[in-house]
Amino acid sequence: MEEEAKSDSDSEPCFMSDHEGFFGSIKNSTRDFAVTEINISGQLVTETTLVDNVSSQLYDSSGQMCPGGELKIEGNLTPLTTEDVKVKTDCIPEELCCAAVECHNVDTAAGECEEAFDLEAVLGPAANEALERFATSVRDAPRRDSIADRTELFLGAFAEKHQRASVHRAVRHLFPFLVTLTNKTEVLVKEDPDYRELASLVSEEEAEDFFRFIDAKVPNASFTFAQDDSKEHRKAVHHFVSKRFGKLVETKSFSDVSGPGLQKTAITVRFRARSKPAKKRTAADCQEESVIYTGFTLRKENLETLEAISYMAAMLGVLPSDFTYAGIKDKRALTHQSMVVKKISPERLLQRRPEFEKKGIQLSHVRPVSQPLHLGRLRGNRFQLVVRDLRPHTPDSTADLPRLVQEALDNVKVKGFVNLYGPQRFGAGQRVKTDQVGLALLKEEMVEAVQLFFTPDEGDDLQNRAKKHFLQTGSARESLALMPEQRVRERLMLRALHRYGTGREGCVRAWLSLPHGVRIFYIHAYCSRVWNQATAYRLLCLGHGPSALRGDLVWAPGERGQGEGQTPQQIHVVTAEEEAGCVFSLRQVVLPMPGNSVTYPENAVGPWYRARLEKDGLQSCRFRVTSLKLNVPGCYRPLLAFPRNLTHRLQGLPGGSPEEHEAPLAPPSGPSLALLFDLDSSCYATVCLREVMKCDP
Repeated sequence: MEEEAKSDSDSEPCFMSDHEGFFGSIKNSTRDFAVTEINISGQLVTETTLVDNVSSQLYDSSGQMCPGGELKIEGNLTPLTTEDVKVKTDCIPEELCCAAVECHNVDTAAGECEEAFDLEAVLGPAANEALERFATSVRDAPRRDSIADRTELFLGAFAEKHQRASVHRAVRHLFPFLVTLTNKTEVLVKEDPDYRELASLVSEEEAEDFFRFIDAKVPNASFTFAQDDSKEHRKAVHHFVSKRFGKLVETKSFSDVSGPGLQKTAITVRFRARSKPAKKRTAADCQEESVIYTGFTLRKENLETLEAISYMAAMLGVLPSDFTYAGIKDKRALTHQSMVVKKISPERLLQRRPEFEKKGIQLSHVRPVSQPLHLGRLRGNRFQLVVRDLRPHTPDSTADLPRLVQEALDNVKVKGFVNLYGPQRFGAGQRVKTDQVGLALLKEEMVEAVQLFFTPDEGDDLQNRAKKHFLQTGSARESLALMPEQRVRERLMLRALHRYGTGREGCVRAWLSLPHGVRIFYIHAYCSRVWNQATAYRLLCLGHGPSALRGDLVWAPGERGQGEGQTPQQIHVVTAEEEAGCVFSLRQVVLPMPGNSVTYPENAVGPWYRARLEKDGLQSCRFRVTSLKLNVPGCYRPLLAFPRNLTHRLQGLPGGSPEEHEAPLAPPSGPSLALLFDLDSSCYATVCLREVMKCDP
């Protein structure tokens, strides 16, 4: 892997132009790197949108509904067409277009996936630790005929109903063998006798998955127990489910004959259909039963997206999984992005704004919305960057800087840049890269993946001490006590490892404690590494010519969705005749992210992919990790990317105008370059700058 990595973007970048470039540095401060999300309608999330104008007529600045609540829209509005809101596949990040869930034993509707519950954020460290000790004692206790004398554990008093609901939901998800009780505002927990009874009939893993299925109540979902050849045993399972959940679900046995004398039977559980039409509900009933969603724009500085979410969730008394967003933004930057939080009204969110600001989190455009956000639901990002301490690659040529800068920017506007994943995709500065973890997960080497995840980096800070302690001692509990509160992923993993052990099964549980988007991120990092190397190979072997070549992949011309839905764009393989006629340009070429549903190029690049995967031991990989409920179908990414709306300002040059010297952009360290440009989602500003500067910024 190390040998192969020498040819990728981290060491030998690919360039589209041959201008000279210049040296410089970025991210000298967070204010030097500002990122603003562009929503699906093409508007900056910091700007007032039609939705914000509408909500401002219904809500005042404090979040209270205005008197009368009447909505008046003035002026002419142009209706949005399907094309206005369509998300093109080539602009969707892998977090969306590569991600799919395979729920073990559970057949759910499309898009359903498990949530990640951080109980410590809701209960606090002391109560959470007491709950984990209680759960361990219940799990490890010998089975008894009577459990009436089991003790209860007091979790705390929660004044708000939504807080109690969050505790109930989180406990049931993480500990399906426990049941929560409410006494006014107090929440207690004890062993669930129904779980213990079912666990005496089936495996504990099946029992846990079944109770999660029951609690989720996903419409049209089904649950299938393991195959069972004993009729008497199946009868006992049927009887239990019917006795305890008969009004909610129904059970049936299905047989599968796979050969002569080989009949295998399993029990499938389905939710019952409504026996009679629902009664007509009033508008007030609908409003009361509907889930509340509040949208807002999040401004953060020098803070990870997940860290900001974890803090806000703790302050609001909800779960981190109640927050949704279109994409994750840089930590070392000043960023603005859209978010939606579930079960929190605009009034409650605004009340907490002073507490958020103490953490460097600012909220704006707070408004009621009808649904959550989804990963990839954005048009792109606007970058406002400052490159400081400019100097030419050739000494004593400072006077040429204006020419060098203008030439570089003109080239990138016309020729674009190679759309590589930036080093931050793989964990810039980390000893173990994220793609190495992803490879271990694809090979289902769960213990190895956990060890790679907890490999410490350089330095002796608390995070590295905690990681080093875990690898040396294997004590997840002691390492959890050392791990800083803001390290959300590490703490979730350590809690699961403490609960389930550090063997293979415990490591699987630890990975499952992370949100689906985080788990799939590591596998996507590996696929991204392969994509970078495939791109370098394509350009090295087949050249940078302006036209697509035979065997290249491009989007099929004229492909559009039919009917009510939108079908994915189809891939077309360039023919010899199309190459000769220069039918397709290089900017139309796409390369596949590895997966189980992609087409590979039909030229020298196709065999390269197969050899590359074989080198990593993935020659027979199905790109499914069933134990982690992950499926990687793959997707396509354009070979080239182009900045839009690119403008610049050069300051601090010797002999420059007085206005330039007075501007705060240019500190005493030397000339500075301010850049503003837009990129499609999943494109990296640092890679664009590498093309401009001909060096790592």
